[in-house]
Amino acid sequence: MTSPERLEGTVDPKLLEILVCPLTKGPLEFDAARQELISRSAKLAYPIRDGIPIMLPEEARKIE
Repeated sequence: MTSPERLEGTVDPKLLEILVCPLTKGPLEFDAARQELISRSAKLAYPIRDGIPIMLPEEARKIE
C-alpha cells in the first residue's frame, strides 16, 4: 500500500517507528540522501532498495 502523498524514495513513517536494528534492537535513523537506515549503536547503515529496508547485517555498510 503506497500512500499517494508519500514521496518517491521515502520510507513509510509508521514502518520507521517499529523498525529496530536487528543486532542491538536499538533505534534507527533514516538518511534520505543515502537511502539508508542508520544504527548508531551497531555502527551500521542498512540499505533501502525500492522503498524496502534490507535489515540483514551482512547487507549493511559499516560506518564510523
